[in-house]
Amino acid sequence: MTRRSCTLYAVGVICSTLLVVGIGLVVSQVFRTFMHNRLKKEIVLVEGSRVFESWKTPPPPVYMEYFFFNVTNVNEFVEKGAKPVVKQIGPYTYREYRYKVNVTMVENGEKVSAYNTKSFVFIREKSVGDPAEDNITTVNIPAWAVMNELKESYWKASMMSIWMNSIGIGLFTTRTVDELLWGYEDPLLVRIASMKPNVEKIFGLMYKKNGSNDGEFVYHTGEQNYMDYGHVETWKDQRQLTFWNSNQSNSINGSDGSAFHPLLDKNERIYIFTPDLCRSIHMEFEKDVEVKGIPAYRFTPPRSVLASKKENPANEGFCVSPKECLGTGLLKVSPCRKGAPVVASFPHFYLGDEKYVAAIEGMSPQREHHQTYLDLNPTTGVIVRANKRAQINILFNKIPGFPKTKALNETIFPVMFLNESVVIDDASAARVHKLLLIVTLVSNFPLIIVGLGAIMLAIFIILLLKARKHKNEVERIVFTKPHYATSNEDDTSYSPVSDKEKEDPQNGTFIGMTAKSEPQA
Repeated sequence: MTRRSCTLYAVGVICSTLLVVGIGLVVSQVFRTFMHNRLKKEIVLVEGSRVFESWKTPPPPVYMEYFFFNVTNVNEFVEKGAKPVVKQIGPYTYREYRYKVNVTMVENGEKVSAYNTKSFVFIREKSVGDPAEDNITTVNIPAWAVMNELKESYWKASMMSIWMNSIGIGLFTTRTVDELLWGYEDPLLVRIASMKPNVEKIFGLMYKKNGSNDGEFVYHTGEQNYMDYGHVETWKDQRQLTFWNSNQSNSINGSDGSAFHPLLDKNERIYIFTPDLCRSIHMEFEKDVEVKGIPAYRFTPPRSVLASKKENPANEGFCVSPKECLGTGLLKVSPCRKGAPVVASFPHFYLGDEKYVAAIEGMSPQREHHQTYLDLNPTTGVIVRANKRAQINILFNKIPGFPKTKALNETIFPVMFLNESVVIDDASAARVHKLLLIVTLVSNFPLIIVGLGAIMLAIFIILLLKARKHKNEVERIVFTKPHYATSNEDDTSYSPVSDKEKEDPQNGTFIGMTAKSEPQA
């Protein structure tokens, strides 16, 4: 066997081996399955895991923006029932520091408990003004809370109305941003606290939330089932809430919004339990996005989350009572706000009924500015960008015993909305890129083998064509030798004639020309 034949044979064997092995690995998904199993084992909430420290102290900066609705026609609205006119003022931006404390492994390491602590630091360069100086005219929430508490008793309501008028307490108040957020001593609450010591004198939308937590959470580590990674098992020792009127509404589902399982699918629903809304909500895939070069799935709450019971019968359990079942886009959270007539919605009543937008001059819902969404890398489950947006409103209506409310129609009055946002930082993005590169290379290793097999196949074909060409040339040369000889051996040669002929006296001495015969094999 010639060297050329050996090379051709070797290349053919290598080519076929690479293609068979590579295609077999691609079909069986061995490397992909191996890599996914590694991710499931590494992305768990246990000491020493890839994500544990970043889960306890998230590195990307979180910002909390507050936007207030300043009322510009209080007298016309209260006295004449005119449409309220509001002007949005904000943002007032704070850096939000998140960290988990008292982190403890429980139930033999299958679960982990922690307290989610948050603290806020004002950032002047990202804000429109000074919260200590800027005044906002808005709903007097303590007054409305007290009025709603007494609405079932006309006599008590009438007495409270007289008392409020005597000390100059109205339906609206003007306070600084700092006071509205972090608390102020309310004169009405001070009077009530003198008779009922358990009543808090201080009111603020974020009162006692700076440097505090929402209570103890117990989470699944994800070791038993990667789909449970970060899911809330209990909150304040409760597996079910007690605020609502159905087991489904009281269910604690999903994570707290800080951790999501790896290997996300576009068709799945993501559940998030949020103490601020006193309930769980779900989010669905909207579109593919990219953040700092990292591919991500965008998940967002659909309209059905806050739909009326007519649109979504499953939401009937969130009705405080049959008479207090609000329309689409609203959630009355008074059961977990000590009875205060607080209504939650998306900013500017985004995804809500048009009537709520039309009732307030100054509302302009826009998807870009008012949508809540999560951008999650599907391979790792890491949050690469998020905007959590919610609006606080007060339910206005006529309350017997309070003459100041007689000109009011039922109105959902906006007070403030917040935007809690985060974008992955560069260092974290680099780590995610590195991990995704490893996952991609390992998962696609069979394709690399197939690619090498294809290259070897191309080389094999080229060698095969060259060998065939060489063979044809040899055959052509052999076939044409008798007719077109070119070598010295085939040329006509000269040889002397016999001695007798040399000595022929008639012919004289001469050289005869004869053809040399071919050697015998």
